[in-house]
Amino acid sequence: MSKEQTADLLKFLQPFPAEVRENALWLRDFVWNLYPKTNELIYDNYNAVAFGWSITEKLGHTFCSIAVGRSSYNLHFGFYWGSEIADPDQLLLGNGNQYRYLLVKDKASFPKTYIKQLLKEAYANSLAKVKDPKQIVQGLTITKSVSDKKRAVAKKRQ
Repeated sequence: MSKEQTADLLKFLQPFPAEVRENALWLRDFVWNLYPKTNELIYDNYNAVAFGWSITEKLGHTFCSIAVGRSSYNLHFGFYWGSEIADPDQLLLGNGNQYRYLLVKDKASFPKTYIKQLLKEAYANSLAKVKDPKQIVQGLTITKSVSDKKRAVAKKRQ
């Protein structure tokens, strides 16, 4: 089962402070426990480590994600199509055409019940975007990109 496939993600999170890693992994468990049949897509980019859950292997079908900023260490719990889901308490940040997120400070202040409601809607929204049911796969962890060269350049600038 892919929840246990952590080697790439743990390697990518290694440069971050312990508290950031712990919170990111706690959020990961939170989502995996709710949606164990979805797929985790991991992106290691020069400005962030991001991992999200998709119904298929495609980023466009991602319903939620977690991102850790390389320089800020900000932890985002986001919704790839967040502009298309209800946010009655207006907790989500962002006003672009698509992505919305919650800035996570710690486990204690994370609104689990509220986020579960948003996840349910985001999952249904992403499922509706799948045109070909043959694209649906279950329980995979997929490392989509590794940006060692870009990250090395970004580190040199600091």
